[in-house]
Amino acid sequence: MSSLSRKCVPFTPFERDLAKSRVVLVTAAGVHRRDQEPFNIADDLGDLSFRIVNGDAVNADLMVTHHHYDHSDADRDINCVFPLELLRELQTEGFIGEVAKEHVGYMGYTMQLKKMYDEIAPQMAEYVDKKCKADVVVLTGG
Repeated sequence: MSSLSRKCVPFTPFERDLAKSRVVLVTAAGVHRRDQEPFNIADDLGDLSFRIVNGDAVNADLMVTHHHYDHSDADRDINCVFPLELLRELQTEGFIGEVAKEHVGYMGYTMQLKKMYDEIAPQMAEYVDKKCKADVVVLTGG
């Protein structure tokens, strides 16, 4: 194994039954509910906050606030970056056990990498673990 491959993010094999697992979405695509405060795209350093999206949200309830990628496709169909509707279909089919009751959206752009790594990412991970009690995380980018 090369030294480069040893420095990669560790991989943990999924050994559970997907049909009995709870799945949560976490997206860096800037997705939030329309009734929530938009991400602050005026901050040159990037908005480090995150939003909680209810699992029963419908596509019309959701929007993208992000200015570091072309989200025109996601504006037409939010499932491009936040496939909540598709997860519900997988649950109905019995492919996954259940869709989590809450999901996480944040704006992936930031120049505050240390704070994101040391503070914000652990907060999101704890939320997903403790509140959502997810077995599987689907992470999407923008």
